[in-house]
Amino acid sequence: MGTNIGLFNYALPERFIAQRSVEPRDHSKLMVVDRATGELDHRHFYELVDLLKAGDVLVFNTSKVFKARLIDGGIEMFILKIIDNRAEVLLKPGKKFKSGSSVAMFGRAFKLEHKFADGVVIVGTGMSAVNMHKFCAEHGQIPTPPYVKGTKVEKEYQNVYAQQVGSVAAPTAGFHFTVELLEKLKAKGVQVEYVVLHVGLGTFRPVQVDTLEAHTMHSEWVSVPADVATRINDAKREGRRVIAIGTTTTRVLEGVASAHDGKLVAYEGDVNMFITPGYEFKIIDGLITNFHLPKSTLLVLVSALAGREHILAAYEAAKENGYRFFSFGDAMFII
Repeated sequence: MGTNIGLFNYALPERFIAQRSVEPRDHSKLMVVDRATGELDHRHFYELVDLLKAGDVLVFNTSKVFKARLIDGGIEMFILKIIDNRAEVLLKPGKKFKSGSSVAMFGRAFKLEHKFADGVVIVGTGMSAVNMHKFCAEHGQIPTPPYVKGTKVEKEYQNVYAQQVGSVAAPTAGFHFTVELLEKLKAKGVQVEYVVLHVGLGTFRPVQVDTLEAHTMHSEWVSVPADVATRINDAKREGRRVIAIGTTTTRVLEGVASAHDGKLVAYEGDVNMFITPGYEFKIIDGLITNFHLPKSTLLVLVSALAGREHILAAYEAAKENGYRFFSFGDAMFII
């Protein structure tokens, strides 16, 4: 029968959808969820300093959003992944173009080499990955989410610690961190580590089938440096908490560890792990995340960690207490 995606649905009036971050960012609300009991505590994000202790490990995804949305002459080409001489894209209007045809964007022709059933198109760019990124930087737009309307928020749609260009959507759990808060955490003895997952279709594509088992996750490129893997494995061996900042970081750590006998190793390559209830977490002991869209793979992931009933109850409590949802919204700390 499978697990119906409808089990991960909830009602959300539009007024709860945040249109931009609070300022300063660490003044967002923070809901603390005990995953064993479902007990809730209502805080502000800057109080994270009080909730963590020396020796805790925070792991961040340092991927940086690039200007992945190209719009020219009524045609939109949304870049999902760039490789040398090729790119994976979504096209609007998609039905207009067939394999073998070309689409013109800002004076360049992109040949459609292959069109997949799910709408993803492989186009020939005729450019190195570096030059294609430069082309996007010159002509593209930051692809803010469709539910963010009418405000210019491109500068806000980036983490203060973002470094490696490659994401088409931001790892938004990090939006709540300021430079000052990070310094306070380090001064307390909290260990900070960095990995990379370049956010693509695997993160934001909605579940379009009836069951979790029928959903196919698209792969996304990740990187775990050798020294980071060693330090996180040391923390696990010493019984210290490893806390992922966001679902993308979670999929890096758990995806790599699950493929290597439960241990984190140095790794660069693709991960397409879909974490669903019943999964036994190998690395993370806690998760800082946002409030996610109904019936999304991200909501399924947090339900795998804290239990579906606990998460849906927490979401109802969030509405009752005026929390803000989605990318620019408030935060949840699952412990």
